[in-house]
Amino acid sequence: MLEYNEITVRKYIIFEGEPYEVLASHVFRKQQRKPVNATKLRGMINGRIVEYSFHQNEKVEEADITKKDIKYMYNSREEYWFSEEHDPSKRFKLEADLLGNQVKYLKPNSLVEAMVFGDEIVGIKLPIKVELKVTEAAPGIKGDTAKGGMKMVTLETGANVNAPLFINEGDVLRINTETGDYVDRVDSRK
Repeated sequence: MLEYNEITVRKYIIFEGEPYEVLASHVFRKQQRKPVNATKLRGMINGRIVEYSFHQNEKVEEADITKKDIKYMYNSREEYWFSEEHDPSKRFKLEADLLGNQVKYLKPNSLVEAMVFGDEIVGIKLPIKVELKVTEAAPGIKGDTAKGGMKMVTLETGANVNAPLFINEGDVLRINTETGDYVDRVDSRK
């Protein structure tokens, strides 16, 4: 059981009988009252976002989320197909709403971590940084720094990210999957 102040970001808890991920947590005290933990929670099964304040006398159960590696294969009409890591014949599909915004950075044949609650996959975790190839990039215009020296580029997965002006088509970029931001260009000459 977790005390009210142990409910912190990236923990998984049982709330209203379902697993929830803690997205935000702030313990504070209003004037002479007892402290509370104002949290923002995301339902792992239904994707619903809930704001709830846990009081000092409340405790919650930590969700028993197990993790296993699965391989992303392909997508077809909002259905994303995966397989067991070492057995491609054991295929299964996951809906786009379960995967969230992370689908923009999924590359075929890449390994991801599946989060399992009971016998059901309730989400996936990508590595924090992934390397993706640029498929479309407008040429950088010399002296065009009014926009902070950034331009929009399209990656091999179809995702669009802001990248510096020196990025060209064919470059491989390292992208932060949590924020969707450009991190750096990967030196492909190694």
